[in-house]
Amino acid sequence: MKKIALIAASLAVLASPVLAEESRTTGAAPAEAKFSTVSKDEMFSSKLKGLSVTNQKDESIGEITDLAIKNHQIDALILSVGGFLGMGEHYVAVSPSSVNVRHDEKNNKWLASMNTTKEALKAAPEFKYPK
Repeated sequence: MKKIALIAASLAVLASPVLAEESRTTGAAPAEAKFSTVSKDEMFSSKLKGLSVTNQKDESIGEITDLAIKNHQIDALILSVGGFLGMGEHYVAVSPSSVNVRHDEKNNKWLASMNTTKEALKAAPEFKYPK
């Protein structure tokens, strides 16, 4: 009889965390996760951020510092333009369609270019992060 009581007590102790977890669960189950396959030639935001942007004369005209996402799509690329060593720089938001981002297979690196000038970007409306 003592063995049965000991087994019953052990089962009660072992089952208590399971019962406690069940009692804390509320609400509907989350939607089923969906998975994707990513090919090796896809662009990652980590490769975009910090990428130097050049013009048609191969002059550096800015740097991609951030991405603005709206409705699950990239709405704008935030470029840092002007300035030197962080002094005098400002940010501009440009349409992703105005920046040509491509992978240079020969040198195994990403490149970004725009058909504009450094002066045009400096004169563009300044982007300020919302507070």
